[in-house]
Amino acid sequence: MDEIQSHRNRSHHSELNLPGFRQDMCPFFGGKNYKYGLFIAFLLLYVLTIMLNLLFVAIIYQNKELHQPMNVFTCMLSINEIYGSTALLPVVMSVLMSSTHEIAVKLCMAQVYFLHTYASAEFCVLAVMGYDRYLAICYPLHYHSIMSNSKIIKLVALAVLYPNIVFGCYYSLTLQLTFCGKFIPKLYCVNMEVVKNSCSQAPYINIVGLTLILVLILPQIVMIVFSYAQISRVCRKLTKESQRNALRTCVPHLLSLLNYTIGSFFEITQSRFDMSHVAAEARIFLSLYFVIIPPIANPALYGLMSSTIILLRHIFFSM
Repeated sequence: MDEIQSHRNRSHHSELNLPGFRQDMCPFFGGKNYKYGLFIAFLLLYVLTIMLNLLFVAIIYQNKELHQPMNVFTCMLSINEIYGSTALLPVVMSVLMSSTHEIAVKLCMAQVYFLHTYASAEFCVLAVMGYDRYLAICYPLHYHSIMSNSKIIKLVALAVLYPNIVFGCYYSLTLQLTFCGKFIPKLYCVNMEVVKNSCSQAPYINIVGLTLILVLILPQIVMIVFSYAQISRVCRKLTKESQRNALRTCVPHLLSLLNYTIGSFFEITQSRFDMSHVAAEARIFLSLYFVIIPPIANPALYGLMSSTIILLRHIFFSM
């Protein structure tokens, strides 16, 4: 009996000192070499995301015609999407190819911070873009005087600093925990899954986390709802042609907002509720949606093709 107990103690001790969190890669493996195909797929997604968003930013930068406040915010959206994709996909590819599917604790903790600040900043930028559309449609004659360079800088700073400061304060609670569990049932690290591996119960983190979600999304929701309520009120007084023009400028933002909201809803739902009844492949796709689909879709939604035509026309006519 003493020998068995000693063996259990050694096993428990070694479990507590694993080099990192083990992630759930099981749903991916129908065969041993299946991971190579997935690695290539993730690599192509990452390269495509970087290329599309860098191209979009370069086109805006090269064309003075496109140096408008809304395009500054769309560039910021693209930069944030590069940031989020870089926080996710290279790490996922690394863990996928490892034999143990482990991620170092420090790298996991860093990924939590980067992904959560990416998600929060994305929603902040979308709220700022909604505010921009409100000013452009409701106050067209005063738009450029209201949306001055100093105002743009302040809005950019707000969208960057607000999510980093708010989430950073909350994340300091997680950094104080010690971890006994080592299993992350996802392809990447998120705060609530990390907290579940702590040696002691920490219900206060869950409560603060729920409050944090409201702090990080409620002001943005209020801004977006207010902006489009005012846009709707003004558009009812416009001619049909003016209504179509106003709608045309809002459609990319609305589609981008809808796309990101769906992805975020999937991720929040999976982190907070038991989704074991949903097929593993579906859970994987839905959990990756908010970092993979918007970064690829947004450059197209905001006119990558039309902007490319403008750039090419500028190049050929200047030769």
